[in-house]
Amino acid sequence: MSDMDWEPIGEDQLLDLLNEVRKRMNPLERLFWDAISIIPEKWKQNPYGNRGGGFWAVGLIGRVVLWYNDVEDGFNRSQYLTYGTIPDDEYWCNQDDLEHQIRKMMTELSTGEGSGGRLGPPQPI
Repeated sequence: MSDMDWEPIGEDQLLDLLNEVRKRMNPLERLFWDAISIIPEKWKQNPYGNRGGGFWAVGLIGRVVLWYNDVEDGFNRSQYLTYGTIPDDEYWCNQDDLEHQIRKMMTELSTGEGSGGRLGPPQPI
């Protein structure tokens, strides 16, 4: 698909994706997900989220938002200062499955240690 054909994911499609992923989670992951998940809402992110009207925030814990990057087709988490805005320097394009992000968050909470790197925004070649 070319860049010109890209369309942002709709709320119904996102909810279907979240429900499918939840079914695959083990009981502990499901409990954690149920504790942090929110009704999906669009959060602003400049400049990468502008084209699709923002990115879908799907979970919150403290000052961390878990969000779906439909441009890169993956879940990411970012620290935020202002509710509803993913800061420019907190844009990630890891293309992780939701389960992967949930496991990383659970590990960080239980051990206090980070669980892997993050891939930043596109770089010129």
